[in-house]
Amino acid sequence: MLPDVIGTPRLRLRPYEPADAARVLDTLSRLDVIRWLDNPPFVPMPDLDAARAWVEKVRTKEADDPRQAWRAVEVRATGDVAGCVLVSRLERVEGGFVGEYETGWHLHPDSAGHGYATEAAGALTAAAFAAGHEELNITMYPDNGPSLAVARRLGADDLGEREDPWYGGTSRLLLLRPEHLVEGPA
Repeated sequence: MLPDVIGTPRLRLRPYEPADAARVLDTLSRLDVIRWLDNPPFVPMPDLDAARAWVEKVRTKEADDPRQAWRAVEVRATGDVAGCVLVSRLERVEGGFVGEYETGWHLHPDSAGHGYATEAAGALTAAAFAAGHEELNITMYPDNGPSLAVARRLGADDLGEREDPWYGGTSRLLLLRPEHLVEGPA
């Protein structure tokens, strides 16, 4: 089980709260954010009710599997939610869940470029390894340069572009193990 709250010098990673729904909507209603998060079609979040449902869904994921964590990335100086960092189960296209997990992140565009993704992902993955995860997959669209840069700063092993066993199609696959993890914020 991962800690509920993880602190870094600039960030507080915490479970999502119902009060975060407006910021979730402002983030996940943007095509420039959601185009990197899942398979097409990319459908922007339509309204505050959908954001509230998303918050509730991620709040319950750990009840189903305590090795998962979806955390709001809160900036200590402002209290703003910059985005999300996660450790989540991966379901294979052929074969379902076979014990694999991924780490990922997304930020609101107004929070990009400050190193928050690297700092948050580094802290959450370190906590995941301390809680018993032996490796975490990172999968992304081949042209997702910003996320590739974060994964490299974390120390992930770049496996290149390959057939993606979880999302299908060709993805850039990386693998992060405890010995890879670069300590401290970038």
